[in-house]
Amino acid sequence: MIVVADTSVILNLCRVQHEHLLQQLFKRVLIPDEVAAEFARLTKIQKRFSGLVFPNWIEILPAPKTFPTEVIEAQLHIGESAAIALCLKQKADLLLIDELAGREVAAKLGLRTVGIIGILIDARNDNLIPNIKLLLERLEREASFWISRDLRLQVLQLAGE
Repeated sequence: MIVVADTSVILNLCRVQHEHLLQQLFKRVLIPDEVAAEFARLTKIQKRFSGLVFPNWIEILPAPKTFPTEVIEAQLHIGESAAIALCLKQKADLLLIDELAGREVAAKLGLRTVGIIGILIDARNDNLIPNIKLLLERLEREASFWISRDLRLQVLQLAGE
């Protein structure tokens, strides 16, 4: 399976030392140049991401020169826009993205999406992690990743925890 990732999924998994899950779950992980640049910038300006190293097995490709009208009209961040455009160009199987606006645009364009929570559920189902609860707690505490109470309960119930 070939996937394209936005910055937040990679950055947050790196923060909790579980970026390897992407490599285990997917055949190839691609990102546009803009996502690599955003990763580097955020590790320099946001203390919680300081010192994180970009995984060398993720392939960095140039994004298409033009973006779909839906992406432009939605005024998404450049990393999200470039990831959506690259996903379309590469005919990737899945887009890894957390932000709701980006997910909505991707859905309008016919792209399948999954966020970090879905990745953790898949990893749990494939026995790549022993439980989700501890990782959710670490994401909230270490990466300031916000998860609603209802979503947390739903995820833990799905995982049988």
